[in-house]
Amino acid sequence: MTAPIFPGLLIEHAELRLIRLPLLTPFVISTGTMTEKVIPILTLRAEGLEGYAEGVMDPLPDYLEETISGSLAFLREAVLPQLIGKRFSNPAELGAVLDPWRGHKMSKAMVEMALWDLWAKALNIPLRAALGGVRDAVDVGVSLGIADIPTTIDRVEAALQSGYRRIKLKIKRGHDLAMLKAVRDRFPDAKLTVDANTDYRLSDLPLLKAMDDFSLDYIEQPLAFDDIVDHVKVQEKLVTAICLDESIRSAVDARKALVAGAGRVINIKVGRVGGHTASRAIHDVCAAFDVPVWCGGMLEAGIGRAHNIHLSTLPNFTKPGDTSSASRYFARDIVNEALEAVDGRMAVPSNGPGIGVTLDLAFLDTLTDLREEFAA
Repeated sequence: MTAPIFPGLLIEHAELRLIRLPLLTPFVISTGTMTEKVIPILTLRAEGLEGYAEGVMDPLPDYLEETISGSLAFLREAVLPQLIGKRFSNPAELGAVLDPWRGHKMSKAMVEMALWDLWAKALNIPLRAALGGVRDAVDVGVSLGIADIPTTIDRVEAALQSGYRRIKLKIKRGHDLAMLKAVRDRFPDAKLTVDANTDYRLSDLPLLKAMDDFSLDYIEQPLAFDDIVDHVKVQEKLVTAICLDESIRSAVDARKALVAGAGRVINIKVGRVGGHTASRAIHDVCAAFDVPVWCGGMLEAGIGRAHNIHLSTLPNFTKPGDTSSASRYFARDIVNEALEAVDGRMAVPSNGPGIGVTLDLAFLDTLTDLREEFAA
């Protein structure tokens, strides 16, 4: 008996929202301070199903060049009009709509991730299974923003007592070696990493070299957001592994960086690279080089956090990711399910197929600044 052919999904409707979700405490990194998370949310509807995705671009271009206003215009004017009324058998077919446009990877990721969720729901399977994941739970760590040394010590202690498998400390020039010494002296056995968010220069090589003394698992993105070449020069001099974040936008970038020796770990942020398909390609390139990956966070709320957890179940995600408990950041999440880590492990959301979470629509409405509908 021949199995029925999946007829595909006819995209009938799309909704864009822009919400503002307050953070419990300000999150400070080298490029600035965030007190709320401004989040574009895309819902795609097809044949009674809904697929969800969050955007991770910022109001202003401080992480990468994309902005929320530019993304909304791009989606409104260029992408969604081409999407509505078309049928897709799988997410790969989105390439015909998205590939002609240059850049805008975070915007494209919103569309692609929403379709992955929708497609998995149509197949009645969890997103983890659709992506090829192999775990029901993933190891997670915490990312701690810049603070004074006593506050940082208290935060590290609390995170370790909660069972988190890795502590990532945000650093910048002038807030690095003294803080690292204090933390390492107090917690000699903790798995520590640092994230510079591009604050250092090649001339800071002696300072970066001094970080070898603190038994760090890796130093994340010390140099410019678009650099590979100078990272090679730094990695050659360091014992500690460099982890690349902003520099890696595609599987081609990953291959070039690894061939050159620019780092020995890669952080995959699904929004940064354009979606799950690109994330899987980077994952596979890194696996071919025997280089571990982990899933970075962008202070996502429940939709984005759920996507990240499912992606992190792929086999080469062998280092703890940033998908810690949502309650560390928000008094209330936008999904009904509690995404909370237990002893440093985050279970894959499983309330139904797809990303396994449902929207708290009443709460979402109170946060919404903008709402636009798109239909045939």
